[in-house]
Amino acid sequence: MRAPDPVPIFAALGDPTRAGILRRLAREGRLSLTQLARGAPITRQAVSRHVAVLEAAGLVAARRHGRELQLTLRPAPLAEAANWLAEVGAAWDGALDRLARQVEEDGG
Repeated sequence: MRAPDPVPIFAALGDPTRAGILRRLAREGRLSLTQLARGAPITRQAVSRHVAVLEAAGLVAARRHGRELQLTLRPAPLAEAANWLAEVGAAWDGALDRLARQVEEDGG
């Protein structure tokens, strides 16, 4: 099984507005689009566009409840991205260890 592509997750997280939306969902639980937009420094349509990016990245689940869109955080993609970062970090640690050994062997 192939690991999920972390690029859409990191792209979604790279925007401060989207990161703020995720923080709110993590802190407050399920919220409607209207609740998310209330008090936001951007329009409801802009919030909706940001939510669409988060949903496409798998970070948010959206469900219609009557006329309102209810949103919840999906933490699994965040865990997958964290695992990917850990793997990349481990690979770099290994490369740096090999480099240090090579330098020591060469009399460095």
